[in-house]
Formats: sequence, C-alpha cells, structure tokens
Amino acid sequence: MTRVNELHTQWMQDLEYQAAYDKPEGGFALASALIEARASAGITQEELARRMETTQSAVARLEGGRSQPSTRTLEKIAKATGTRLKISFEPNKLLKAP
Repeated sequence: MTRVNELHTQWMQDLEYQAAYDKPEGGFALASALIEARASAGITQEELARRMETTQSAVARLEGGRSQPSTRTLEKIAKATGTRLKISFEPNKLLKAP
C-alpha cells in the first residue's frame, strides 16, 4: 500500500474528513448517470435538449453538476434517453440506524 492510501485509510476514521470525502459523490454521481444515459442513447446534448424541450445550456448545467434537477426533469431525461428512472435510498456510511 502506498503512503497516500495509508493516510487516506487513517483519515477516513475521522468523521469530518469522511463527510468531506463523501460529500461530492451525490452531485457527481448524478451528473455521471445523466451523461451515461445520454451517451448510451447515442445522442448529443443538443438532441437531448430538443427531446426534453429545453436548451443545450440547461443540459450542460445538469451534466456539469451545477444544478439540481427536479424529479420531473429526471423523468424527462429518462423518457428522452429511452431509460427508466429509478430512485433509491442507501444506508449512509457515516450514520448507523438506531
């Protein structure tokens, strides 16, 4: 194991470090999923925007993680990319259920 990996493992014991490390995941994971759905559909941002009746810049903001889409917007993306929207809750690594 490298020194960086050892430090990361050690620091992950600290809840503040862990929260900071995990925080960006949600937005980036969503943006990544949006990009993957569009790419799998074989369409450009412009085509996705046309199908959603919005602008290419709005799609770019979504894919860049700079805006939080509503459930309605996510449903439009799913329809426009020929996918199914699935939302789930997963256990938080930082918190344990009572």
